[in-house]
Parts: sequence; structure tokens; C-alpha cells
Amino acid sequence: MNNATILLIARILLALIFILAGLNKFGNIAGTAGYIGSVGLPMGTLLAWGTAIFEVVAGIAILIGFQTKLTSYALAAFCIVSAAIFHNNFGDQIQFILFMKNLAMAGGFLALSVSGPGSISVDAKRG
Repeated sequence: MNNATILLIARILLALIFILAGLNKFGNIAGTAGYIGSVGLPMGTLLAWGTAIFEVVAGIAILIGFQTKLTSYALAAFCIVSAAIFHNNFGDQIQFILFMKNLAMAGGFLALSVSGPGSISVDAKRG
């Protein structure tokens, strides 16, 4: 398998969780807003909508390889911030695993920001 194909597969795998999570949030904005409020953040409904939109749009951008460097930085930051806010109960093994998953995804996005999206991408086609 060549590097372009591997980078495409990596982008698909990284993007999938965000696209699906965002779509799921659209289906349950009230539940998402409640979860956001449960950690003490204000404006739960506004943040729920913003998060759903961000996850879907950023996920699609990574999937197609559009503005990959900028989107990778944004998603890496999102992963770290959301880990710190929502998965900081290290006494709960599930929360610890979710925290580490977010850090691992941030690492993947940082690696993607350096490698670029590969030749099978919108960025490559745009030059």
C-alpha cells in the first residue's frame, strides 16, 4: 500500500468518530446540552449546537482532506480540551480510557498536520 492510500485510510478513521458523534448530537441536542450543563458549563444548548456543527464540518474536512493542517490543529485542541473537561475523573476507569483516547486522537491529528493529507485529497488537488 502506498503512502497516499495509508493517509487516506488514516483520515477516514480519524474523521469517522467526529462525523458520527456530531450527527448523533443533532439527534439529541437536549441530551447533549444536559451533559454539557452537568459539568458546569453555561449555555448548554448553544454549545451543543456548536459542537455538533463543528464535529460534522471538521470531520468532513478531514475526510476529504480540505484545510487539513488548520482542521487538524483545531481537532487536536478540541480533543484535549474536551478530555480535560468531560473525562477528568481518573478514578473511573472508563473516564480514564476516554481521556487517553482523546489524547491519542489529538496525537493523530498533530501527526496529520505535519504529514499533510496526502495526494488523495482536496488540498493536493488545489495545490
